[in-house]
Amino acid sequence: MRELIHKIFLLFTITISLTTMAQTSRTISGTLVTKDNKAVPNVKFFTDKQETTTDAEGNFSLTLPLDVTRLRIEGKNIAAKEITFRPDEKNLLIQVEYTIPPIHDGLVIEATALEPGIERRDEAIYKNTLFSRDDQVFHTLNAGINAGQHEGGGKSLEIRRFGFNLDHGGVNGGLKVLVDNVQQNQGTQGHGQGYLGQLKSLTPELVQDVNIINGPFSAEYGDFSGLGVVHIRLRESLGDQLTARVQGGSFNTYRHFLGYSPQLEKGNALIAYELSSSDGPFKNPLNYRRDNFTGNYTRNLNEHRALGFRFNAGRNHFVSSGQIPLDEVAAGRLDRFGFLDPDNGGRVQSGVGSVYFRNEFKDGSSFKVDGFVSRSLFDLFSNFTFFAGDEQFGDEIQQHDSRLQQGVNAQYLKPFQIAGNHALFTSGANYHDNHINVGLYPSIGRAPNRAAFNPDALITSANARVTNTAGYVQQSIDLLRGKLHLDGGLRYDYFRFDVRDRIQPEFSGVQGAARFQPKANVAFTPSLRIPATLYFNYGRGIASQDARGVAQRPDSPRLSTTDFYQTGASFNANRFSVSTDLFLIDRSNEQVYIPDDGSIEFKAPSRAYGVEAKASAKITRRLSLNAGITRVGNAFYRGGETRVYVDSAPRLVANAGLTLADWHGFSGSLRYRHINNYRLDGEDPTIRAAGFDVIDFSLNRRLRRDIEFNLAIDNLTNKRYYETQNYFESRLRPGADLQSRIHATPGYPITVSIGMTFRLFAKD
Repeated sequence: MRELIHKIFLLFTITISLTTMAQTSRTISGTLVTKDNKAVPNVKFFTDKQETTTDAEGNFSLTLPLDVTRLRIEGKNIAAKEITFRPDEKNLLIQVEYTIPPIHDGLVIEATALEPGIERRDEAIYKNTLFSRDDQVFHTLNAGINAGQHEGGGKSLEIRRFGFNLDHGGVNGGLKVLVDNVQQNQGTQGHGQGYLGQLKSLTPELVQDVNIINGPFSAEYGDFSGLGVVHIRLRESLGDQLTARVQGGSFNTYRHFLGYSPQLEKGNALIAYELSSSDGPFKNPLNYRRDNFTGNYTRNLNEHRALGFRFNAGRNHFVSSGQIPLDEVAAGRLDRFGFLDPDNGGRVQSGVGSVYFRNEFKDGSSFKVDGFVSRSLFDLFSNFTFFAGDEQFGDEIQQHDSRLQQGVNAQYLKPFQIAGNHALFTSGANYHDNHINVGLYPSIGRAPNRAAFNPDALITSANARVTNTAGYVQQSIDLLRGKLHLDGGLRYDYFRFDVRDRIQPEFSGVQGAARFQPKANVAFTPSLRIPATLYFNYGRGIASQDARGVAQRPDSPRLSTTDFYQTGASFNANRFSVSTDLFLIDRSNEQVYIPDDGSIEFKAPSRAYGVEAKASAKITRRLSLNAGITRVGNAFYRGGETRVYVDSAPRLVANAGLTLADWHGFSGSLRYRHINNYRLDGEDPTIRAAGFDVIDFSLNRRLRRDIEFNLAIDNLTNKRYYETQNYFESRLRPGADLQSRIHATPGYPITVSIGMTFRLFAKD
């Protein structure tokens, strides 16, 4: 009986205690976001007696006394603040400001461009998707970028954006591409200014994230940044100690990936190897083989200081069917995957070593510096015009590039306050040095100089050294309690072109060129309760000319400029976001590749304008939708008695993607891309390239924690299309008529890849 009374008394006491607690305390929850409604993870909430941290989506929960309570918020690069909670407050949306944007947290120097002038792609698509072709990495970027193979295999992609054809990435404004702050665009290259072939050594599984800047809006980037920047950041470690992928598929394609990433107490490391091979759908088998080796070691010297080392080596060789004449395909005399010269193709070897250092100071400022050394060998054998120039031996040429590059980048960031307003000062410097042996030689059957007995045979050969020294400053400030963001910057670049022509010494010489590039950005959020922002971005970008063209035509411009204006609005409601903008692009000079000597010359100034729209929606916790469209209203050359239009680039580029994330072990995506038909001649609107619509599908099934099944079906509907098309003269065989015609590279038909991924020995 006494024991029963004790139990009743204990139960009564607990009930009274819980009732008292319920009357004297309360539970609050909420979400921490930035002014543009983006979640802020890993931020601490403090009271005198307890502490909590926001999760990956910025959510938090606390039990507080019933009376008025003060709470302090602190986090890395977050402006600390105190908040008073009233007794009637329970569910809150709290806004904070970054003193230094999170994009600067890593070792790699990256931009602070304004939202929505920058787009991001995370690791998920690169980690879970099977890539049967190395150029498919660019297809995941979207952002109004149209990229296609020019010769169906191992050569660099042809890039088109905002109504301009950038050739292989470096002309007509250029699209600057970096991997861990190492510039991929190669100036004065054997196959074209700003050539992006170095991207062949990129392994998709190692991509951490990608930042895409829509224009030259950040002072951090100079040469080739006129039409935007793509900055690819690689992983410092893998999630598991051992990761392996084996895949195979259509057209005798196979690919293997093996990565080892040990668990270290004070750092991160990985070493990875990729092997890829394919014959493609071509009648003349592609015989494409590439090997990539990548290593990284990052040492955390202490809580605020880190030192990193990275190395990448790659090689590839391939046979190319080249661009084939479409009139012959239409007449049935040539298969869509046929060829006219069996000897097209190339071989490449490259290696890059890099070192990175980061130091964070007690006042919140930080300093970063990185340096790299790169060595590459490039030989490309091409026959664009078949027998147009030499009816006896044909027009095959060897384009050669042997290159040693060195570069250093440094950046200092200082957060501070001006009259109580948060501000960020950024300064930096870049140095890039190229030693180049570049040449263009006639060849037969990939044997260079075999046509030398022809007295009219063209041979060019030169040694060039191109250096680029630059410095920049950028200042940002938040006013009106974070509603108004102002950003201004200035960059200065100096180029030195030193050419020693070994065939025609009169074309040797040393020339210099310099340019200032202003940057200005404004973003205004009318109400912090409504996640809508109005913005205006302006930047001037530059693109350098091929050093041989500078020496041969010293009176012509050595640098072209791109003035890019963008204004629009964005709305981000967490589960749904949309942004739209109008853009105007003024180019000082268009650049045209001269195949006769492998150099670049300038044409008249040009202008383009249009509109963009992008949207994303989180349909459910596991299912999301994103889409984008870029519409160029017009692109034309300024001046002249009659209007001449900019050609060889689509005016409409669109994309959409439906993504499933980890639903009962399934992940996957359905991706759509579209371009419209476009003109190939600036004066004749009837000469046009066909557009296309392509759908790609991928699916992952997690069989166990450490084993995944992978499936990818590219060109799901088996669309018949052409990746790139160009209009020029060619002669198909000796004695045939010289004819202007459209030449094209066929897109792959439906392509199936199946693989297995093993993620072993998970880290703690």
